[in-house]
Amino acid sequence: MTDAPMAADAVVRDLSHERTRGHQRAWGWYDWANSAYVTTTGTVLISPYLTAIARESVCPDLAEGARCTEMLSVLGIPIAVGSLSSYTITLATIVSALVLLFVGAIADRTTRPTWLLGGFAWVGSLAAMGMFFLAGTNWQLGVLLLVIGNLCLGASTVVYDALLVRVADPDDRDRVSSRGWALGYLGGGVLLLGNLGLLTFYEQVGVSYGLAIRISLFSAGLWWAVFTLIPVLGLRRIRGTTAPLVDKAAGVVGGTLSQLRSTFGELRHYPQTLTFLLAYLFFNDGIQTVIASSSLYGTEALGFDSSQMIITILLVQFVAFGGALLFGRLAGSYGAKRVVLGGIVLWTVVVAFAFFVPAGAYTVWLICAVCIGIVLGGTQALSRSLYSQLVPRGKENEFFSFYQVMERGTSWFGTLLFGLIYQFTGTYRLAIIALIVFFVVGGLLLTRVDMRRGIAEAGNDQPAIV
Repeated sequence: MTDAPMAADAVVRDLSHERTRGHQRAWGWYDWANSAYVTTTGTVLISPYLTAIARESVCPDLAEGARCTEMLSVLGIPIAVGSLSSYTITLATIVSALVLLFVGAIADRTTRPTWLLGGFAWVGSLAAMGMFFLAGTNWQLGVLLLVIGNLCLGASTVVYDALLVRVADPDDRDRVSSRGWALGYLGGGVLLLGNLGLLTFYEQVGVSYGLAIRISLFSAGLWWAVFTLIPVLGLRRIRGTTAPLVDKAAGVVGGTLSQLRSTFGELRHYPQTLTFLLAYLFFNDGIQTVIASSSLYGTEALGFDSSQMIITILLVQFVAFGGALLFGRLAGSYGAKRVVLGGIVLWTVVVAFAFFVPAGAYTVWLICAVCIGIVLGGTQALSRSLYSQLVPRGKENEFFSFYQVMERGTSWFGTLLFGLIYQFTGTYRLAIIALIVFFVVGGLLLTRVDMRRGIAEAGNDQPAIV
């Protein structure tokens, strides 16, 4: 086995003053902050609302329940109305794949990582609040704001995930990561519950249904902006970088490019880390596509209205709160890798189950939602803590940018496949069942990851259970 140069050259620092319960609590609040956008905007409202706006622009006189056969034109390319949101998410994630690597390299060089986190978060929240102005047939504005919001979400999460290494010891990361995810699902559920009330009783409030959706979109951005203050202020004493050999004379741009070239050259020294990233690319593509497309599948394929979908997502949120904590406890006894593999098996079963849900069978759909909630938070939380063990010391942000590329920057495989299958078949059922391949391939690759060897290659301390 070739020794990894990063492990040998890394600066060994005393992080005991950073790995405190206070820092861990402040860190977890960013999951609470951004989950409002992920849940209310990304998961529930924006896809069907953007589809409705686009449909109004090309099929204004369409009868209720009829399919719009007219095509949108984007740079001369014909796009089915029902595929617009999937293609928009695809565009956002491709842009993220190009940008997030630079974000990680810059973050490894910054002396104030929490301010960088806040900067990205607040730009993204402004884009989210700007969705209040989506009305009429202006779907182009929706595409632009969704791209900006998703890009900033990914960029801020690069910095946030890397800070897990700073605030938690190896033996604590499964617990801290799981509690963060659980807090996120709870926060997203709380705001969504309020939005459900508005969308249910909008007439009593004295607003139109469209305005109620726009207010809900605005609230998600405002929530994201306000609660980001907690981690930014709570972690303000975390300064500097653990990265070795930072040449300040090279400047931000030159130094960042040099650092990226160096890191790409060193990746071959971390085969277990690379195998994990490849596995994560596949099974997380399946997870992200289910999250992004579940609302569209429920409304368009199964005939549920927005209120029913919000109830569904609320159920998922609160079940996922308990699921994340449950998976964290199971990881303490059986190891995070085994628990994640079990979660992937359950994901495969759930997606297959969703294919057979009859149109209008809301109770059956809710059973499917409970199953998703159990595995959703746990697999994501433990994947993050598992990967943190495989990150070379001093390259936390840059390697977590690769992780975010796999989480959001390459999840366009799933959304692209989902959109293409709908465009060529006219059915969302075949699109949802096709996602099984992502879970199967990802799970098989994860079985090939030797965690102990990967942790040693990265030069990190071995946890008691992995």
